[in-house]
Amino acid sequence: MTILGASFDTREENRAFAEAQDFPFRLLSDTDRISGMAYEVARHPDDKFAAYPRRYSYLIDPEGLIHRAYDVTDVARHADDVIADVEEAQAAR
Repeated sequence: MTILGASFDTREENRAFAEAQDFPFRLLSDTDRISGMAYEVARHPDDKFAAYPRRYSYLIDPEGLIHRAYDVTDVARHADDVIADVEEAQAAR
């Protein structure tokens, strides 16, 4: 399993954030917001939070298809939800 994070921040900002949070996975920089637009997390330019992507994550299967999209509202529980879905998908194979 590969876990990646992405934000609109620069590589340097992501590196500092990942080190401060002791993240065990890589954070990708999407400063041009191309991926953010493709994954529909970029906000409308008139949104007061336009500088920040909406908090979503995606479970992508080995074939590259999105198995599930998560609107992350409960950060503390999110990892458990994803792990349960990964286990369910693996059992279905």
